[in-house]
Amino acid sequence: MTSALGIHHITMITRKVQANVDFYAGFLGLRLAKRTAGFEDAMQLHLLYGDEIASPGSLLTFLVWEDGGQGRVGYGQTLEISVAIDPAAIGFWLTRALKFGIRTEGPADEFGAPVIRLKDPDGIIVKLVGTHAFADATPHVTKDIAAEDAIRRIYGATVLSEVPEETVAFLEKHFGYRQQGQAGAIRRLVSDSGDIIDVRDATGFWSSAPGTGTVDHIAFRAKDMDDLNTVLTGLKSLNSSTTNAHDRKYFHSLYVREPGGVLIEMATDGPGMTVDEPLETLGEKLFIPPLFMKDEADVRVALPQFAMPGEERVIYRDLPFVHRFYTPDEADGSTIILLHGSGGSETSLMPLAHRAAPGATLLGVRGRSTEEDIARWFRRFPDFSFDQKDIVSEAEAFAAFVEGAIHSYGLDRSKLRFTGHSNGANFYAAFAALYPEFAGDALLFRPMPVLETWPQSDLSGRSFLLVAGERDKYRDGANVLQGRLAASGATVEVKTLEDGHELGLTDIEVARRWLTDLS
Repeated sequence: MTSALGIHHITMITRKVQANVDFYAGFLGLRLAKRTAGFEDAMQLHLLYGDEIASPGSLLTFLVWEDGGQGRVGYGQTLEISVAIDPAAIGFWLTRALKFGIRTEGPADEFGAPVIRLKDPDGIIVKLVGTHAFADATPHVTKDIAAEDAIRRIYGATVLSEVPEETVAFLEKHFGYRQQGQAGAIRRLVSDSGDIIDVRDATGFWSSAPGTGTVDHIAFRAKDMDDLNTVLTGLKSLNSSTTNAHDRKYFHSLYVREPGGVLIEMATDGPGMTVDEPLETLGEKLFIPPLFMKDEADVRVALPQFAMPGEERVIYRDLPFVHRFYTPDEADGSTIILLHGSGGSETSLMPLAHRAAPGATLLGVRGRSTEEDIARWFRRFPDFSFDQKDIVSEAEAFAAFVEGAIHSYGLDRSKLRFTGHSNGANFYAAFAALYPEFAGDALLFRPMPVLETWPQSDLSGRSFLLVAGERDKYRDGANVLQGRLAASGATVEVKTLEDGHELGLTDIEVARRWLTDLS
């Protein structure tokens, strides 16, 4: 058994990073202690909130799945999390929630403590628990949250288990928790540090599904590597589903699923969040794991941007397509709208576009048609023909998107360009023919025509560069498309590279020259 230090951190999944920051840093007043790219997936932003010194036991962390699918809370998952406040601060938080327009439930009594329930923007239940425990806490104080009212640290979490007895025994044996009491279907476990795990009998509950709005895992504390290895040895003796220890830079950790299916991590207290930045500026800089440093510039462009409370930010509008902005530090006023290929996303072309035009604001858009769970711009039939009705319908929606983006975000139409790859390039060419009034100059990689009947349209004054790959089986499609666009009055050039269907470094140089020539 370990030294029963309790919870190290709790990791959740969020769908909208800006709303997440506004809630946890703005409303709850936690300190943003760290912002990093993911250690497993560099294109996934990871945010860590905590107390003033980012101490173990205070850390609420979020994996950012921007505009990702909604998860479902069920057995084998965490139902709710809780944070500790002074009992006298209950009134303050009820008033603050009312001010922020956040619905609350309670206060109610749970195991002798006053509790307020509310939900974060993703629907995760957050409980504020009044307790005199954690007297040695170092809460983060803000201009409108005094020390006596501030959140002190994590109080606990409620997990759903179909085998509650086995879950309780597992947490007692390997992580040092002890059962303190029971109320109905909930068994309460407490650590030596005073935090709690409530194990709720989930017999008859529906199954869980990963996604945004769910808790990914709970991490317990190990004081050092010896403590971690002791637990690892004990878990291996059970033939549990453990992994080898991971080096997460700020701590070392291991993972295991407890008998009820909840993912458990164990993380060391050290080295801690100040290993790569001073306490005074904690959380202000984005860090990229060493494994991905050679692609650092591409990673930074693809990760979602956000502003801290009170800072200027992009106010995203409800437009027909999921979209994402990347705004460079020194924007030149131009905007490039990006249309990904099959299986891509709104960020797929951002690294290429940023390398080609470092001063351009990038607006990545996600296609709405799906095929085998991958994003596309229009449906494809089993015989590899294209759904003409879907192309027309999606083009109409995209016209509304372009018009809405121009007006909502104040885009300079004279400095608006379009870039597409493969399926996105094909769709844009069709869109330009169907809605020439919204079409702009476009750089299309590996394109081909997909409209069976080319409409009568006037694309005079529009410039297109079609980039084909010599080894691409769809190579000849660019020449066919050139003829159709030119017949509509557009200026069209075809450039063939010694490449296949995928994009490479040569495409970046082509894009750079094309954008330079247009400016």
